[in-house]
Amino acid sequence: MIIAVDGPAASGKGTIARALARHYHLPHLDTGLLYRAVAATVLREELDPEREADAVASCGFDDLLLADEYLRTDEVGKVASIVSAHPLVRAALLQRQKRFALQPGGAILDGRDIGTVIAPDADAKLFIKATPTIRAQRRHAELKKAGLSVSIDKVLADIRARDERDSKRAAAPLVAAPDAAVLDTSFLSIDSAVQKAIQLVERLRAAKAGRL
Repeated sequence: MIIAVDGPAASGKGTIARALARHYHLPHLDTGLLYRAVAATVLREELDPEREADAVASCGFDDLLLADEYLRTDEVGKVASIVSAHPLVRAALLQRQKRFALQPGGAILDGRDIGTVIAPDADAKLFIKATPTIRAQRRHAELKKAGLSVSIDKVLADIRARDERDSKRAAAPLVAAPDAAVLDTSFLSIDSAVQKAIQLVERLRAAKAGRL
């Protein structure tokens, strides 16, 4: 079984995808980490993230880099949003993601183009969303917990800028697949969002099997 979980930054898609992986006992891949690994490589090599050739040259990273906590910093996240807009970068990482999705037994992947590009034939597709203000509040709380001092206005501006880049890019823009179930987590607790996601997955699986 393949489950695709898409959505913008801080929508809750990662939390939901990890919970689904535990519930269904399936391997999980946060595909955003792949782009963060490219971004981290660009930063460490002092390359230009806006230059497609520099970003593509940073795609040959070792899988061990995916466990580096540096990838989860806000600095890397901002650059990841830039390098992910390059079509050749997305093409370079495409097969790595498809191999993970097509492994025996299935998998759960979360990102921004899983249901539309990486796994268009997924058994269940979810698109997780929340208002920009709610997402900014969540990200701001995460940053404060990490000891970082950033204004909520700055975080909201970054969220809006990232949404703009992700939805307007030419290669695999952020958009809900036509057959995806949309889940708005704006006013849901984590437990409620997870339970709702499981219900939606079961409904989608049943529909695909012709039981609904």
